[in-house]
Amino acid sequence: MDAEEIPVEGFAATDSATVSVPEKKGNIVSRVIEYFHQSNKRKLTRRPNFAPLGGPFYTSEKGFGIGLIIAGDYSTCPSDTLLPTSNVSLTGSLATKKYYSIGIEGTHVFPKDTRRLNYSLDFVSFNTYFWGIGYNWGNDNANKTEYSLFDITFAADYEWRLVNNIFLGPAIEVSYTNAHSISDYTPWQGEDLRYWTISAGALLQSDTRDNLTAPNSGHLFELTQLFSPSFFGNGNRAFTSTEIGYNLYRTVWNGGVLASRIHGKWTFGHTPWGKLPSLDGNAIRAYYKGRYRDKCETDLYFELRQHVYRRSGIAVWAGVGTVYHKLTDICFKRLLPEAGIGYRWEFKKNSNVRLDFGFGKHSSGFLFSINEAF
Repeated sequence: MDAEEIPVEGFAATDSATVSVPEKKGNIVSRVIEYFHQSNKRKLTRRPNFAPLGGPFYTSEKGFGIGLIIAGDYSTCPSDTLLPTSNVSLTGSLATKKYYSIGIEGTHVFPKDTRRLNYSLDFVSFNTYFWGIGYNWGNDNANKTEYSLFDITFAADYEWRLVNNIFLGPAIEVSYTNAHSISDYTPWQGEDLRYWTISAGALLQSDTRDNLTAPNSGHLFELTQLFSPSFFGNGNRAFTSTEIGYNLYRTVWNGGVLASRIHGKWTFGHTPWGKLPSLDGNAIRAYYKGRYRDKCETDLYFELRQHVYRRSGIAVWAGVGTVYHKLTDICFKRLLPEAGIGYRWEFKKNSNVRLDFGFGKHSSGFLFSINEAF
């Protein structure tokens, strides 16, 4: 905007006898509005461009809370417009059920996309519930037992591009789990309440997504194989896990993207109760975290994401999942359906803040997060 011109005392108010006085900066409200208005227009640089955002959430296991996200995006080669954008997010949450969490996660894409590094570190502490192991235990609300959980998990994988969009590399996971202040020990059935797990293995990935955080087209296939032998320090809890996921993204009409996912995780050996696959996670948004857990888990989801106006959009989804000890345990009555609706706001380019409400079988959840669920 043009600066306001005022005459200098003792001189005529001519063009040659004027001084420029900068306009006053807007108040705090207008400056915040302008900050969010510009948040998705900044150019990518080699250094992460961080921007904070906070908001409310509600889940049945955490209660009402507020979350803070500091999201950053950057490029290891800004001049390469085809290079996927690297990202990093710092997160923190507080909620009414004595819940707090601190975490960092991100993906670093090397120049020419020859290598990728994915990483996450989470600290979580809250009062929660445990129903036991297996569908029948989780489905019986009489088994609901209150306890306090403290968990630290670090996971990372380092991938090399083999050919085209296929990546392969090592993966590790280290975690500490501590269940305490338990009201009834029966659902644990003698399982260790406090333990470390150390796992190592490999990740095979095929990725043709147009971007990593809000895909409009392409697919993502991931096969993760982890081994947790006794000599890693796992004691009598030696186990292995195999996880396979396939996501597909298609633009169906102007502003509309159909995302689908099929996913499964299977464990073998003496899998600790806290490492058993459970019906929760990014895609599954309606079920109490950890209520349904067993040796194996499988889920199928479809989500329609529609841009509505400017930086706003909506999403609707439906899916089904189940947990089981062996394949022959799967039957219709054990399937757990879910559906939901959510709001999307483009906080940064290809990075959406989402508010999701999901409802399932005797369960619901309201979530605040960043980037798409899958």
